[in-house]
Amino acid sequence: MHLIDAAEVSNDGIVVSFACVGATANVAYHGDAAAKMLKVLEELIGKKVFAVIPLDLGGFSTLAAVDVAARCGVPVVDADGAGRAVSELHIQVYAMKNAASTPVVVADIDAENIQCFKEKIDSRSAEQVSRALAVKLRQSVYVARPVLTGKRVRTSSVVNTLSSSIRMGTLLRKAVDPVRAILTETNGSALFEGVVNNLNRETRAGFTWTTLTMEGLRDSAGSTLQLKARNEFLAAFKNETLVATAPDIITAVSSETGKCVPAEKITKDSRLTVLAIPAPKQWRSRRGLELWREVIERTGFLKEYASIGKSVEK
Repeated sequence: MHLIDAAEVSNDGIVVSFACVGATANVAYHGDAAAKMLKVLEELIGKKVFAVIPLDLGGFSTLAAVDVAARCGVPVVDADGAGRAVSELHIQVYAMKNAASTPVVVADIDAENIQCFKEKIDSRSAEQVSRALAVKLRQSVYVARPVLTGKRVRTSSVVNTLSSSIRMGTLLRKAVDPVRAILTETNGSALFEGVVNNLNRETRAGFTWTTLTMEGLRDSAGSTLQLKARNEFLAAFKNETLVATAPDIITAVSSETGKCVPAEKITKDSRLTVLAIPAPKQWRSRRGLELWREVIERTGFLKEYASIGKSVEK
């Protein structure tokens, strides 16, 4: 992997956002097919791609973007479009900056069915088109689009997120108390420690939906926690009271190793510690919170959206 700082991208360099879109429980990947997406996009725009930037900071999709860059011989920018995992294409900080959303290239896992959208569409429409294709094409598709020039990368993305993730991995391998090390590094807090005693999961509409409950252990003994996810965890309720919601990051980790356990991998009787990590500051703006409000209210997880953190802008 050739990782570069956002400052190393020339002002007119084309940076492509790459992602895997669909239900996380059905995710699949074919590296050569994914790399074909960049070649198709280059032909479509008539320009060479300078670098790749992940759509978001999600476990699988981010690594897929890194792999595509390596296969195509271009660098990866140490940044992404959200600073956290997101389940919809338009939930990006670019959407607050009115960055271009076209052209968009969408393909199935084997790149046997490739759709190119040249006409101007906004980020929300790009999400709707990609999600509809994911439902038809085994619940998962690749999406590539030239969202940024170098200048926009520096001003519109969440920077230094990949290097931060690498540093986090080193902490997990070396720390005596990995959970405490994560909290110190991220300025996060431990919401709950316990065992999963009830779990419901289904795949529908191009998403993996998970609802689980936990019985508390140690400091959480006598309490319960409910987590609700649509691909990613979006809301946490302790003793039926909302204690965390997106855009802040709600993540479950192994109580022993501190390693993340994504919603689609959690099983009944798993012993987990649930963490809340502050969202990147871009999401604390009024526009950022409005984007998340619309997404979470549409899931039906909350009757009325309420952000736990405070807005940093009017």
